[in-house]
Amino acid sequence: MEVTKLEHACQIVTEGTARLVIDPGNFTRPVDTTGVVAVVVTHEHPDHVTREQLERILAANPGAVVISPAGVARALEADGDADGIVVDVVTDGDHRTVGPFDLAFHGTRHNLIHQSVPIVDNTGVLVNGRLFFPGDSYTVPGVPVEVLAAPVGAPWLKVSEMMDYVAAIAPARAYPVHEATLSEIGYGMHTGRLREAVEPAGSLVVLAPGESLTI
Repeated sequence: MEVTKLEHACQIVTEGTARLVIDPGNFTRPVDTTGVVAVVVTHEHPDHVTREQLERILAANPGAVVISPAGVARALEADGDADGIVVDVVTDGDHRTVGPFDLAFHGTRHNLIHQSVPIVDNTGVLVNGRLFFPGDSYTVPGVPVEVLAAPVGAPWLKVSEMMDYVAAIAPARAYPVHEATLSEIGYGMHTGRLREAVEPAGSLVVLAPGESLTI
């Protein structure tokens, strides 16, 4: 299994000839890839999903399914231009098998940004029991995590809490994601703190957009 990090939150997991796309949002290049069997969306914020990205992926991969929490389905239903996008709704504790991908879902809510900002549905995904991406949350899945896609920059993120979260999961390996809100200097600083949290138990791999990690 291989994961390719794109810009910000989007990742593409490959197993054989099958691909799984996670969180194709508007901070990410247009996702033009074939072999996609599923698109997992952790929550409805546009840096994690846009109608344009979904329509592009589904047009190139008409058999692909979209899997997400209920908030994403509601947001697409409210968009009159989103006709034809069918969502398989999942929540904490659900499982799906699509092609070679076993998907276990964890968590229900987005982390707090501010009391004035509504909290939306957010459900992280564990892929093949090995790779976990929490979306915009500090959900601890309660099972061993070999590789963690760790958010490092966001309006809801505090570095000390990020470090505590990663220490609680104690992955064998981690790589930083969700970095588009940071300057180059800020990204380096936050990644350094992430490394401090990861290295007592494992190792940190920093991927540039388009680079891949074999799992």
